[in-house]
Amino acid sequence: MSDVRTPERASARPDLRGHLPVLDGVRGLAILMVLVFHFVGNTLATNWVEGAIIGVTNYGSYGVELFFVLSGFLITGILYDARNKPHYFRDFYMRRLLRIFPLYYGVLALVFFVAPLIPLLRGPTLDYLVDRQAWAWLYAVNIYIAQAGDWSFSYLDHFWSLAIEEHFYLFWPLVVFLLARRPRVLIAVSLATALGALLARLIGSLMGLGWLTTYVLTPFRLDGLALGAFLTMMARQPNGVERLVRALPWVVTIAGGLLAVSFVWTRLVSRHGLELVLPVRASLILMLLACLLVWVLIAPAQSVTSRVFRSRALVFLGTYSYGLYVYHHFISYYLSNNRTELDLARWLGSHGAAVVLQATLGASVSLAIAYLSYELFEKRFLRLKRRFKTAEDLPPDSSRLAAVSFLERRPPVQGTELATTPAFNAAADGFNRSSDGHHNVN
Repeated sequence: MSDVRTPERASARPDLRGHLPVLDGVRGLAILMVLVFHFVGNTLATNWVEGAIIGVTNYGSYGVELFFVLSGFLITGILYDARNKPHYFRDFYMRRLLRIFPLYYGVLALVFFVAPLIPLLRGPTLDYLVDRQAWAWLYAVNIYIAQAGDWSFSYLDHFWSLAIEEHFYLFWPLVVFLLARRPRVLIAVSLATALGALLARLIGSLMGLGWLTTYVLTPFRLDGLALGAFLTMMARQPNGVERLVRALPWVVTIAGGLLAVSFVWTRLVSRHGLELVLPVRASLILMLLACLLVWVLIAPAQSVTSRVFRSRALVFLGTYSYGLYVYHHFISYYLSNNRTELDLARWLGSHGAAVVLQATLGASVSLAIAYLSYELFEKRFLRLKRRFKTAEDLPPDSSRLAAVSFLERRPPVQGTELATTPAFNAAADGFNRSSDGHHNVN
């Protein structure tokens, strides 16, 4: 158990370019947060206990931010690893197309072409969507919502985040391609992009832009994606993993402290100045989510953290997270819009029990649909991704050896060399070659 690996022996270990369960676990947490937010956080509170619970579950909306951080981390790593590979743009965009478009446009086809043919589904809500369907086809739901100043796309409101990620995919590959030979510049650009998004939210808020506008429009929401890009590029630099690990407790302490101060101020002191506090608070939470991602990746295999994020439940949710995200809102929107938990509460005699039962059934049905969609439909397109390789054919670069050399200096944990843990091996191999970065991208 005390086998201290040399760089040569470590680099000879099996290539971990395949599936990494720990990243599915992160996706699983993200989609679980979103499910709790939509199935519980959107219900009505009938007493102070339910009010407190709903208040907490509303922070499940930050599951979307976790998706953004993970997407930026994975996508940037894939692009950087493929920087010297022929067909850089073609392979990336074809793999994106095969992963995202079949489900996205398949659902739109069902909503706009099939649903109007079913009498039971016809009505003002569907007619409204059909009349404005061009926004969805063009990945512009977020623009429509910002323009309307309200969550006005009903069953497809949640497509705002898919639009942001798609916009990111349009320009970020070019950024990485142009700056790949100067990784430090790419790191600086990633940080500048994250800071620019925060400043944009602050300036927009001070100018009187509505909260929803700065919440759904792409330029205001690039900080999560850019933070993920920063992390993956840092991890690829000499001693980069070590620097991230050293900075982790400081960032958590400072960001967590400032976040606590912001809550104390707005809850106990003054509600004035929210136009400044809320944008900063969002960035602090993003920083903590980025720290969570780093911690999950460096956690020893036998640690509680690693076991949780490699647990079957989270990995299972993460595997089907893209479909879960797309499908669940059709159910949660119908339930919350029609306040079905109130009818169920009269039957059960308990509003709390009704919410729990409704949320459980809603999430279970969503998961069943996502599972069938993935296994029977999406997989047919995913098999075609093999024709468009990304970084699999590239030899290991210096980032892998840098991570290995750092691992060698770490002491054993619970009788196991840290260099042998799946999470750190993933870091040494580029962290992200198993995934393509979207809400679920296996």
